[in-house]
Amino acid sequence: MSAFVDETRFEVRSGDGGAGSSSFRREKYVPRGGPDGGDGGKGGDVIFITRRNLATLSHTRGKVIYKAKHGDPGRGRKRHGKNGEDIIIPVPPGTIITDTETGEVLHDFPTNVEGEEWACLTGGKGGLGNWHFRTSRNQSPTYFQDGKPGMNRNVSLELALIADIGLVGMPSAGKSSLINALTAANSKVGAYPFTTKIPSLGVLRRGETEVVLADIPGLIEGASNGAGLGHKFLRHIGRSGSLAYLTDLGEEDPVHAVMLLEEELRKYNSQLSDKNRIIIGSKTDLDETGEKLSALISSFPEDKVLGVSVYTRNGLNELTDAFIEWGSAVK
Repeated sequence: MSAFVDETRFEVRSGDGGAGSSSFRREKYVPRGGPDGGDGGKGGDVIFITRRNLATLSHTRGKVIYKAKHGDPGRGRKRHGKNGEDIIIPVPPGTIITDTETGEVLHDFPTNVEGEEWACLTGGKGGLGNWHFRTSRNQSPTYFQDGKPGMNRNVSLELALIADIGLVGMPSAGKSSLINALTAANSKVGAYPFTTKIPSLGVLRRGETEVVLADIPGLIEGASNGAGLGHKFLRHIGRSGSLAYLTDLGEEDPVHAVMLLEEELRKYNSQLSDKNRIIIGSKTDLDETGEKLSALISSFPEDKVLGVSVYTRNGLNELTDAFIEWGSAVK
């Protein structure tokens, strides 16, 4: 299985145009024929295209440069040089391409389109052959044009996962266990922080309705400033249609954990606070969690707050109903 790669960078180069030809018509009975040098071929383009069968950028990892082919030079008898072959770089939908040097976002591929093409660089134009430069005063020009050089650019690619609902929470809040209970995601589960090192997707199905859930690695205080593992994956949250805040009722203060999540997401992107959300108190099977769930409900009166237990499956049906409803609404 390929490693999950959601960031990569490399150089791209379009092809040089081929040079025109300086040639003269020479046949048995035409010893002094006119110029007939053909034009050079155009250099190849650098083209990105989306492919739904790609889930990560792992196929570009370790690649230093992508180069399109150069155009061939022109030839006699006004024969045009062959155009250089384009370089096609497939990427998953949702890929953002940025100029590494300027930080400018060059292209943002939509998350739901297969086969969208974007020409990052255009190949150099082929040079003109000498037959273009004949005049009444100069019937035998030897001048021809060199092809135009191609272009180069350093780019960085970032992939933001496509999900209807993103699960966010502190480390060990139970996100992986919950997404495994609701879907077939098979996220790694463990009783220690940062079990989830990479985001994973699961599909919740009911009848013909499918809702994609994303298990985002645990956030910690300071994640918006790069602390822990959270900063690396915050962009995945931004492309989720709705958010589910998961807080561990077995912890001392689950209300504070939700407030901390709110603050970190707000610092990263204030628009995240506008997303539809649900608050989930996990591990209701533990002792003395009833009062903490009540405190959670009273602390966030404008939100839907549910208590669940993966162990006893308490509350999972109600949570599934909410996910199906919200996930369907954003499609």
